[in-house]
Amino acid sequence: MSSRRRFLQNTLLASAGLSIPSVLSAKDFGLFTRSIPASDQINVGLIGANGMGWSNMNSFLKMPQVNCVAIADIDQGVLDRRAADVEKLRGKKPTLYKDYRKLLEDKEVDVVIIGTPDHWHCLTLIDSLSAGKHAYVEKPLANSIEECNLMVKAADRYGKLVQVGQWQRSGNQYDDAISFVKSGQLGNIRLVKCWAYQGWMNPVPVKPNSTPPPGVDYKMWLGPAPERPFNENRFHFNFRWFWDYAGGLMTDWGVHEIDIALYAMGVSAPKSVMASGGKLAYPDDASETPDTLQTVYEYDGFNMLWEHATGIDGGNYGYTEGIAFIGNNATLVVNRGGWEIIAEKKDGKSLIEGMARVKPEGNALDKHTVNFVESIKANDASKLHCGIETGSVAAINAHMGNIAYKTGKKIYWDAEKGLFTDKDANKLVTANYHNGWELPKV
Repeated sequence: MSSRRRFLQNTLLASAGLSIPSVLSAKDFGLFTRSIPASDQINVGLIGANGMGWSNMNSFLKMPQVNCVAIADIDQGVLDRRAADVEKLRGKKPTLYKDYRKLLEDKEVDVVIIGTPDHWHCLTLIDSLSAGKHAYVEKPLANSIEECNLMVKAADRYGKLVQVGQWQRSGNQYDDAISFVKSGQLGNIRLVKCWAYQGWMNPVPVKPNSTPPPGVDYKMWLGPAPERPFNENRFHFNFRWFWDYAGGLMTDWGVHEIDIALYAMGVSAPKSVMASGGKLAYPDDASETPDTLQTVYEYDGFNMLWEHATGIDGGNYGYTEGIAFIGNNATLVVNRGGWEIIAEKKDGKSLIEGMARVKPEGNALDKHTVNFVESIKANDASKLHCGIETGSVAAINAHMGNIAYKTGKKIYWDAEKGLFTDKDANKLVTANYHNGWELPKV
């Protein structure tokens, strides 16, 4: 058992007044967890078990009082694989569902993890909350601004806890960097840069439409998205690069970095946004979302620049991703690998003391899931590192960037009305549901 896993288990067990033996086999670990009182156990159902859905569930299962009792997925192959994974970890298979609504009827489920494609987040979250479940939902919160607002409203109505999977909020390097930014030592911050350069991303080759794989309920996978024939390019991981289901790197990576930037700077909405880019790296591949994009957000007193590029790793300050707070006295750079301070100089003398890169401690995703479980135990939403309102701010700002790109205009935000001043931009704020599915009413 890894030292990190043991630390997390002991932390959670200590909070319950328990202690874990020094050496446990997988079988023994399962026997030990069953000694935890039922009142201290949390039963989790997973909706969307591929990719990050499973990564999240695996992180939750490092906590001995958490059980995976149910999984819903439209792909029978994914269901079978994850059921075997859970059995290997805990010695018992979860109940399996092809329709998430049946999982929500399961009274044994206390909490759901939502790892579906983005276009399903709103429906699954609101249905989960109305069924009386707490929820951990993957980022971005939703696939439109209208859905984000509706989901916040639903969380308030149903009174359940929602943690959004922007797990950078649980990384200690981000806490330290944000505190330093707020200390004022950087001086006047006039520009914040956020970026994601993804060199591993290759072109998505054009493929013909085909029949869905055996065991896949493709009609259910489409859900509220427009009807269209099955295409392997638009399924599983690559759904991110098609507007019907997601918002490309802007919402995939952007919410992580933009979230930290906005929180550190104490803002939530820009005055204006403009964007430029396109399919410049792979103009003829199958994806729709831009592989190269620069977006400029105007806030009171500073600008924020988001940029992304696929196929190259040459990001700002030598890092493939990160956030840079550029002040008159120094620039602070933070990313998943750590944080540092690059001092400005005047007459050969540093204005403040610089700092070499400091690496983070522990696993931020594991800390994020622990934080959610502890918040549920305390029944206190204020303890959440990334509650639903926080997740909505990041997602809405990211969607604003995509809307500016799609309109090709500099667009202005009316914070009082919660809309743009441009009618074309406002058409892109709303969610459009298809195939008989309707936007939930809260």
